[in-house]
Amino acid sequence: MTRSKSHLFVIWTLLLTSIFIEALWAESPPPYSNATTDRRIHAKTPMLPRPRGVIFRDPDFGSRMLRVTDGSTNFKRPGTFLRTAGNGETNMWSRDSHKFYVLGSGGWLYAFGFDPINMKVTTLPGAQPGQGLLLPLRAATFSVVDPDVVYGTTGKDPLTITSYRFSTAVSSPVIDTTTCGTSPPLMKAPLVVSDDDLLAATNDTRFSISEGGPNAGAHMFVMVYDKTLGCRWYNTQTGEMGGQWGPAGNATSSDRFPIRHSYLSKNGRYVRILVDYKGFYVWDIATLKVTPCYYRGMQALECNGYGAMGYSSFVNGPAVIGGMQVAKRPLNNLARITELVYPVPSPREFDYPLHFTWSNDLAGDNTPVCASNYNYEGETDIDRAYAGEIFCIETDGLASTIWRFAHNRATWIDPYFNTQPSGSISRDGRWFLFTSDWDAQLGTGADGAPRSDVYLVNLN
Repeated sequence: MTRSKSHLFVIWTLLLTSIFIEALWAESPPPYSNATTDRRIHAKTPMLPRPRGVIFRDPDFGSRMLRVTDGSTNFKRPGTFLRTAGNGETNMWSRDSHKFYVLGSGGWLYAFGFDPINMKVTTLPGAQPGQGLLLPLRAATFSVVDPDVVYGTTGKDPLTITSYRFSTAVSSPVIDTTTCGTSPPLMKAPLVVSDDDLLAATNDTRFSISEGGPNAGAHMFVMVYDKTLGCRWYNTQTGEMGGQWGPAGNATSSDRFPIRHSYLSKNGRYVRILVDYKGFYVWDIATLKVTPCYYRGMQALECNGYGAMGYSSFVNGPAVIGGMQVAKRPLNNLARITELVYPVPSPREFDYPLHFTWSNDLAGDNTPVCASNYNYEGETDIDRAYAGEIFCIETDGLASTIWRFAHNRATWIDPYFNTQPSGSISRDGRWFLFTSDWDAQLGTGADGAPRSDVYLVNLN
């Protein structure tokens, strides 16, 4: 090759590489260049709750924040709590980050528009001015690809996955899971329901949900519906698998268990099945292979703690060597653990569990995973770095950066789940919804439960 051709080849290679990198960043959450990344203790400045809709800054980290709800937002039950979803897997945000929803006491779902340029919550068509649009769904998750669509189930028909289109206000059935040919047959009955773990993957061509029992922790079916292939199911209490595609037979694991929750990976290949007091299992959906991940005993693989599914990986906070321990592993090799936070900060107490949310549907699972934590004894003093905060963690293995954004001011009041700061990251990685009782300053609601509201943090 001549010098001129070699030089031209290098230029084209660099150009193509640049284009490739820009394309990746266009779909991946941006780096958080304005965030604090030190590992010092940041004391929490006392702060009264701000009014709904007013932008303010976290006084300790400087991030812009917004109170999304107040005591009037849940107009079906005025004066009661509002919160985010109980898991970080659910898509509470539309694909374009211009819509999101919140949950109110009583199971009501309210959707809002969002103007990211002006950081303003807006009213959607069909809703009264200043109010959320009451969705005709429960257990909702936004479409992976279409910002106009959200999926869910209904109280009247919890065993049918349903879509709702905002522009037409029309609900349409996606699949009645009682037609999937389970063993024993899944039948509609008052105490046969689905969980709030409905998820969509692979451009909305595949869905998963757990159901069959009276409540979470008592379900027996993991249901997977593929729009091309049809249904596939796993009865975790008998070990039997079947459906319209994939092999039929018994799972490779001999364990039998009721399902707490099930979560579909973003590549649509795996389901993580959470089991009370035991750990979880990973089902490779197209096969009979079920791999246990215990958190106790000789076969323990650091599988306890809250977690979040990525494209083909899983991140959790196992709290084995410290409360800020964060582990990442591929779903096809659960023993191959990569520690994301190193060294684990001292003191290494285990009283701040981590809730994760991960906007990651790209192969490689290298986008930051975000988290919030709280003291499970209800303490509010900040005596260590990251306590009671919202932060995101580097996952690409190049470093162990932790981007810090705000104190979440959530005070855990046992046994009220709505006082935990569960979060939901937008699909572009720029916005973080979370629940907080604002240092228990929101008082007690009309239903007797502590009031909590939904807040928003700008991560840029």
